[in-house]
Amino acid sequence: MAVDRVIRATVALREELRGLSFPAPADFVYSPLDYAWASHEAYLRRFASLGPKHVLFLGMNPGPFGMAQTGIPFGEVASVRDWMGLEHAVAAPERQHPAKKVTGFACTRSEVSGRRLWGLFQQRFGSPENFFKNHWVHNYNPLLFLENTKIGRNVVPEELPADAIAPVNAACDRFLRELVAALEIKTVVGVGGYAETRAREALDGLPINFAKVLHPSPASPVANRGWAEAATKELIAQGVWK
Repeated sequence: MAVDRVIRATVALREELRGLSFPAPADFVYSPLDYAWASHEAYLRRFASLGPKHVLFLGMNPGPFGMAQTGIPFGEVASVRDWMGLEHAVAAPERQHPAKKVTGFACTRSEVSGRRLWGLFQQRFGSPENFFKNHWVHNYNPLLFLENTKIGRNVVPEELPADAIAPVNAACDRFLRELVAALEIKTVVGVGGYAETRAREALDGLPINFAKVLHPSPASPVANRGWAEAATKELIAQGVWK
């Protein structure tokens, strides 16, 4: 079954990344596939089993109040718990930044990008089952990097030295190819430019269509002026949605 294939590949990715170390500014590294595995596995088992997906929305890596808390890509707590119906015990990373502690589904911070992304899907498709019949959501890189500053600044993968991120990208590329094959993905939508770039490189030579939407981050002034409407127009213009 496709879901078993995806779970095996995810476990392999988790193990491959576990032995890696990173230089500054990646002073703290969180791996939700380790400490939030029960939640992530439930996501895979419930929704990857609904048949071929065709369209993959690909994010960059976890946010501190999203997947880092719930184990679900773009995992804003309310969206995961109240819309998807998933709520599982979440442990914690061995080393945590005091300003970015993992409290799982007890987290009271809303992850804006996740709220916008899942909110659009809920608005357009109604139930998660309707969405997941033909769509999937995945973060290219499952690791969260934080800098040892007072606020625990979020470090994007692009900021890490090439030799440090290269083995991560190699493992994530292999996983992405396996995911695309298992779920019969036809179109990959990069949520932001980084994800689209990584997808194009990882899947080069495969019969995949590529598209991109504006990242729903609150750091983007354009996204703050109506991300759902802008993303919908982009997806329709690129032929992903009708």
